[in-house]
Amino acid sequence: MFDSDFGSRARSLMMRGVILLAMFAIAAKLGDMQLVNEVLYGKKSEDITTRIFVQQPLRGEIFDRNGKVMVENDPAYEVSVIPSEFRRVQIPALAALLQMDSLDIVRRIQIGETISPFFPVRLKRDIPTSTLYAIEEHLKEFKGVYFDIEPKRVYVGRARAAHILGFTKEISENQLATLGDYYKPGDIVGYTGLESSYETILRGQKGYKYLAVNAWGKVMGPYDDGKIDVPAQDGSDLYLSVDEGLQARAESLLVGKRGAVVALDPENGEVLAMASAPDFNPEVFSGYTSKADWDNLMNNPDHPLFNRATMATLPPGSTFKMVLASAALQDSIIDTNWTVHCTGSLYYGGRVFGDDAVHGIVRIDKAIEVSCDVFFYNLMLKVGFDTWTKFGRMFGFGQKTGIDLKEENPGIMPSKEYYDKIFGKNRWTSGYLLSLGIGQGEVSATPLQLAAYTMSIANYGRYYQPHLVRYIRDRKTGKIYYTQYSERTIPISRYVFDQIREGMYNVVNGPQGTGRAARIPGVEVAGKTGTAQNPHGKDHAWFVSFAPFDHPRIALCVLVENAGWGGSYAAPIAKQLIQYYLQKIGVMHEDEPKGVVASAAVH
Repeated sequence: MFDSDFGSRARSLMMRGVILLAMFAIAAKLGDMQLVNEVLYGKKSEDITTRIFVQQPLRGEIFDRNGKVMVENDPAYEVSVIPSEFRRVQIPALAALLQMDSLDIVRRIQIGETISPFFPVRLKRDIPTSTLYAIEEHLKEFKGVYFDIEPKRVYVGRARAAHILGFTKEISENQLATLGDYYKPGDIVGYTGLESSYETILRGQKGYKYLAVNAWGKVMGPYDDGKIDVPAQDGSDLYLSVDEGLQARAESLLVGKRGAVVALDPENGEVLAMASAPDFNPEVFSGYTSKADWDNLMNNPDHPLFNRATMATLPPGSTFKMVLASAALQDSIIDTNWTVHCTGSLYYGGRVFGDDAVHGIVRIDKAIEVSCDVFFYNLMLKVGFDTWTKFGRMFGFGQKTGIDLKEENPGIMPSKEYYDKIFGKNRWTSGYLLSLGIGQGEVSATPLQLAAYTMSIANYGRYYQPHLVRYIRDRKTGKIYYTQYSERTIPISRYVFDQIREGMYNVVNGPQGTGRAARIPGVEVAGKTGTAQNPHGKDHAWFVSFAPFDHPRIALCVLVENAGWGGSYAAPIAKQLIQYYLQKIGVMHEDEPKGVVASAAVH
């Protein structure tokens, strides 16, 4: 029976007909979807979203000059979230699994959302497999959470070379704002050393894979059959000039000390070794770096992250005397017969400027051999400020060498203008110059600068830009790209360099030489000691040298901070490094007698 309140019987039948037709239409559509076009509509019911998966390229590897691997990559797991899919209520549980602070997760997601809510934000890298399994078990509960494999830096070999190689680290907010659109939150970027200098070459190019994901977060397969995927391009490899064995030896000789070693090839400016002590383990920054590890490095009073080889600017002491000697001889201010009578001190301007010994009548060759301060006090007064400054700059002091590292200080090469600025015009006198003449006072230099200066003396004035990378290799094509570096000739005559080199030869081989601890039987070594006064503690020990004398294959600088005499503490280190390297390249043989080297507390 029909409801009389609804209307007539005809209207009721019409309404029932409409309802039946609608139900039939729905049933037909369902049949079409489930039976006729089951594959098409089944796919669409699952393919409700598309995720962009970033394919991280392999970072370029780094090799020493002999092809030994120094840095390579290992796989590591990472956990990321897609902000648009992630639910904030999941944060406490996820933070507990990842052992992260909930606020850190919130901050990372907020930064990621400012770039794109649909782009994955990395939460933590280098997670253990136990954490990975725990997340997998709860993946349906963690919407928008996924994990992936990324390459992790591994440092291999005997040498750490921490300040050369540098380290990679998660990009900071400041870097995100300055390094360009390539980078996203959580990306790894070179922070220091070669990892930073060659970042765009080492990093490669990211790839992007588009995947279809269903409502439960399950990956259904490639989107559009992978037609729009972009493959990752691995970074290029660096082949260095560094000899890993020599580098390891330099590092071992600096253990327990604060100081640096820089060794160069005088024929081209290649860095053979560059060690700074104390150093650090760069693997601390590979993967996840704990706050405790970071704080330990940052709060260490010895500053292990500081590259003393390129950034420590200290008075060079007597190693600087060859600058003054070159200026005096080149400009004919004196000749090789000019003498000074050293009585152990010089009284000038109401002050006594001391020396460590009474040297008697001294010419320039003897003055370099015995490191006579009184000779160079007098010579500085004859040469004058302007000429001394000019020659110091010719040797590269007061300016960066241009080495392929970002961490480098220029040091200070004082001038009249500099003195007017720091002391006031007409408020300093010629008495201020005497300390400069022996590498004290306001002059300062880095170990790298002193090594390059020694290199240019060794090869008669050819100054090569010091560099660490010999060539770059494209991993995909195998093509080699040689790096280009500058070189110049210092306008000093060969005759003058002969006099300077002879004096340096006598420092090591002469009867009164201050660097006798660097003698090597069978090899002629030239050098110069330096003991730089330190108002805050013991003096700094310097030694610069090159060998063999007639055909130099290595030029180096050794610095040991707060050690004392350069001849006693820095020269023996140089001896061991020269001996090791020359044996390795076949210039001297291991079976040659080592002999007993006399030591002397000299500067």
